[in-house]
Amino acid sequence: MDYPITPVPFTAVCFTDRFWLPRLETNRQVTIPYDFEKCEETGRIDNFAKAASLMEGPHEGLFYNDSDVFKVVEGAAYSLSLHPDPELEGYLDDLIKKIAGAQENDGYLYTARTIDPEVVDSEQEGLERWSNLRISHELYTVGHLYEAAVAHHQATGKRTLLDVALRNAELIDSVFGPDKIRDVPGHQEIEIGLVKLYRTTGKRRYLELAKFFLDQRGQPDRGNLQTNYDLPGYMQDHLPVTEQREAVGHAVRAAYMYSGMADVAALTGDEAYIAALDTLWQNVVSRRMYVTGGIGSRHHGEAFGEDFELPNAKAYAETCAAIANAMWNHRMFLLHGDGKYLDVLERTLYNGLLSGVSLQGDTFFYVNPLSSDGAWAFNVRAGAVRSPWFTTSCCPTNVVRLLPSLPGYTYAHQDDRLFVNLYIGGNATIPLIASEVKLTQETSYPWSGAVKLTIDPSEPTEFALHLRIPGWARNEPVPSDLYRHLDRSDEPVTLRVNGASVATELNQGFAVVRRNWRSGDTVELDLPMPVRRVMSHENIEDNRGRVAVERGPLVYCAEGVDNGGSALDLTLPDDAPLVAERDEGLLGGMTKIRSGGATLIPYHAWSHRGAGEMNVWLARA
Repeated sequence: MDYPITPVPFTAVCFTDRFWLPRLETNRQVTIPYDFEKCEETGRIDNFAKAASLMEGPHEGLFYNDSDVFKVVEGAAYSLSLHPDPELEGYLDDLIKKIAGAQENDGYLYTARTIDPEVVDSEQEGLERWSNLRISHELYTVGHLYEAAVAHHQATGKRTLLDVALRNAELIDSVFGPDKIRDVPGHQEIEIGLVKLYRTTGKRRYLELAKFFLDQRGQPDRGNLQTNYDLPGYMQDHLPVTEQREAVGHAVRAAYMYSGMADVAALTGDEAYIAALDTLWQNVVSRRMYVTGGIGSRHHGEAFGEDFELPNAKAYAETCAAIANAMWNHRMFLLHGDGKYLDVLERTLYNGLLSGVSLQGDTFFYVNPLSSDGAWAFNVRAGAVRSPWFTTSCCPTNVVRLLPSLPGYTYAHQDDRLFVNLYIGGNATIPLIASEVKLTQETSYPWSGAVKLTIDPSEPTEFALHLRIPGWARNEPVPSDLYRHLDRSDEPVTLRVNGASVATELNQGFAVVRRNWRSGDTVELDLPMPVRRVMSHENIEDNRGRVAVERGPLVYCAEGVDNGGSALDLTLPDDAPLVAERDEGLLGGMTKIRSGGATLIPYHAWSHRGAGEMNVWLARA
């Protein structure tokens, strides 16, 4: 038992396009070595050396900093899978020796305690192992270890890091369980990692342990942890997971938990999990998500707010939360096969996530507001320009693992059905029941909606090709009434097979073409991309009397640098023309939008030309 729909592995997909390929190459050539360098500069890697008795000194930095190293290792391993690099592989070999040396004899791995167990902070790490799981992140950090270990093993065939992870997982399994310690991690993540260990080893007790941690949440007989926090459901431990109906608390923790729940549901068939996930997803998409796909509106607690609590200037919308939202929506698609989940995934990828890393790959946003006065900063994590690093640097190290795995989100299959989820130029090899299909995709998406697919099955084969017709191309910016287009577009989506027009009847957001496919068959999809005004639900206070602008999957914003230094007081009357204009000199080549004297650029590209005002939602009058 597993997900009904199977994603095509990222190793079977090669990007060749002009939009995502440069971002992936920048991640490989710049961000991965940069993040490792920062982990060295800040003592994150030295902590492993100290715990391994390879050097002396106290633990440096925050008690959960081990996780950042594991995430960069995971990203580096993904990169190795796509681009063999002996130098990078050698660097990882040396680093893994330090990590293995830092592991205690029984499998415990947590450098903050191992380096000097006598000086741990009782309010953070706890005086003894597992004594303060709400705060310590002992289980969170090793969850990222498990993900990194599986990625490294798959990339290199080596077991050096996988064996470290398995020793730790055996320890965790011996400590926690129905007749052992019944407690849960304050920050979810180990659940996702345990499932990956299960898939790699086939040992079902790892899957059962992941489910145990999920099922213990909100259980009154083991104590309610929320009494220590002033936010309802801060760590989603206020109710059993199957009884949770609203997305509350820390947004990253929540979406990691929902991703873990989806994995467990797929592998166990737990219908109660699926029912809870469906309700939680509907709550987020219809009440608690920004037009950029960002989630988590409150700085206090990095948390979801109440329904329609979506402020712009004080939006939190953490980059990690966007990544977690993308992970969760991909899993929801694999569960249900509905394109609406991919619509949210795409919106998040192109806007709320991609804004978190600069085009150069070495500066980052932790927080992604939808309006900025060019100077305001809630704390060191929020500002008008991207930062080279943060004290808590989960976002830079999360970006570095998401980008190289992105090809794995592009295609999927189920029996004799082949799903095209995202429109990104490249080629892929996809196994169907009757034959292997090689597929080549040519497109300038997201700047153009013209897509050409060339089909090359190993032998003539009948199968159903499912082409996602994005919600934005169907007058539906999101699959709810949270946002809507001000005017309806009547420009039709067109589909041709070998040059002949084909009707585009939709099935769960996909145009389906079933035929006997032969090598060289072509499919041409044209998704019109008019510039659209977007309105939000009237209950979103900040957006009353305002519109946002989008074209295709891209949300646009005004920046002061393009508009006489001012973006906050711009108006966009309903009758003002909106013209898309290609500008090859703008940040490597982008399509901007002009309206009278105003100029708008893609939201993900803001803050590349110095600090200044920025605004997504513009006054209509």
